[in-house]
Amino acid sequence: MTHENSLRFTGKTALISGGGTGMGRAAAISLGKQGAQVAVAGRRIEPLNEVVDIINIAGGKAKAIATDISNEKQVENMVSETIEAFGSLDLVWNNAGILGEFKHLNEISSEEFDHIIGINFKGIFLSMKYQLKAILQQGKNASIVNTSSWTAHGAMPGIAAYAATKGALDAMMRTAALEVGDKGIRVNNVSPGIIATPMGLAALGSEEAMQPFALHTPLQRVGYSEDVADTVLWLLSDDARFVTGQSILVDGGFTLGGLRPQFLQ
Repeated sequence: MTHENSLRFTGKTALISGGGTGMGRAAAISLGKQGAQVAVAGRRIEPLNEVVDIINIAGGKAKAIATDISNEKQVENMVSETIEAFGSLDLVWNNAGILGEFKHLNEISSEEFDHIIGINFKGIFLSMKYQLKAILQQGKNASIVNTSSWTAHGAMPGIAAYAATKGALDAMMRTAALEVGDKGIRVNNVSPGIIATPMGLAALGSEEAMQPFALHTPLQRVGYSEDVADTVLWLLSDDARFVTGQSILVDGGFTLGGLRPQFLQ
C-alpha cells in the first residue's frame, strides 16, 4: 500500500462514517497507521469498536461513535463528539450508505424509496452540513470525500433509487466544492465499481457471482476495499491538494465503453 509506513496524516483528525466494515474499515485502519486520530461512525457499535481496538493497539488514537446518518441530531452529535475528543476536524469520508433491495422502478414502494434517499442522500447532506459548519469555524484547510458509485455514470436494472441518490450526490458535491473552495476546503466523491465488500457480496450472494463482472472489467478482476480506501486516502492527503469538485471512478475500467477483446475470440 502506498505510504503505508509514512505518517503523512500526523496531527490530523479524520471522521469516517460507515467505518466499521468494508471500505470504511480499511481506510480507518490505514489513517490510524499513518498518524491520524480517527473517529469511526456507523449504526452498529460492535464493528466500530473492533476497528478502534485495532488502531489503538497499533499505537494510534481512535473513537467509535454510534450514528444513524438519517437522524439529524445524531449527525450533529457525531461531529461534535469528534471535535470534543480530538480538538479538530480535518479529514472526512462520508461513506455510510445502503443499497436496498433489487427492484424495478415500478415495484419500489414510496417507503423504500424514502428510506434509501434518507440515508444515501439526505444523510450525506446532513453530514456535510454539520461538518462544514465545524470546519469553517476552525478556519483552516480540510478535505471531504463522499461515496458515490459507478451507477451515477452507468445503469443496472433494479437499483433506480440507489443510483438516483448517487447522481444527486455528485451534483451536490460539485456545488459544495464551489462554495467552500476559497476557504481551503476540498470536496470530492469517490465512485467505486464492483467491489467485494460485505454489502456487495450480500447483494450478489458470493464472490463467485461477481466473476461475470470481473470478465467485463479490463483489469479482469473485481475491486477490493483497499482499492477504494487507498484512493480516498489520496484524495484526503496533500498529494491531491489541487483536486476538488471531482467524482473519481475506481472501477478497474468497468464502465468504459467499447468491445471487450475476450468476447471477440
